[in-house]
Amino acid sequence: DVQLVESGGGLVQPGGSLRLSCAVSGDTYRRGCLAWFRQAPGKEREGVASIRRSTGRAVHADSVKGRFIISQDKSKDALYLQMDSLKPEDTSMYYCAAGTYYKDGTCSLRRTDYRYWGQGTQVTVS
Repeated sequence: DVQLVESGGGLVQPGGSLRLSCAVSGDTYRRGCLAWFRQAPGKEREGVASIRRSTGRAVHADSVKGRFIISQDKSKDALYLQMDSLKPEDTSMYYCAAGTYYKDGTCSLRRTDYRYWGQGTQVTVS
């Protein structure tokens, strides 16, 4: 099993920054891929960024490229999302997720490829 606990959300003004953290624990072989997703009220959950645990290879959604950066600290079993130049449309509940599926060396941004989820942390840009 895998457990994930997010932290770091909050209220920030447009143009501001936040850093989300996710504490990851459990079976290492079940979390070869780690990712951040977000879901706004009335919208589907969308992939924001993913990272392959073994290589550190990352993928970012077009909507956040150049503003958000996913990273990990394997020594601390931690996943991070640095969010800069925040916009009101970034307002969402943010979730970290763990899974094992990857293709061509990168982890996906598809919700269905992730089995384990945290409870989420709210980010409000206003």
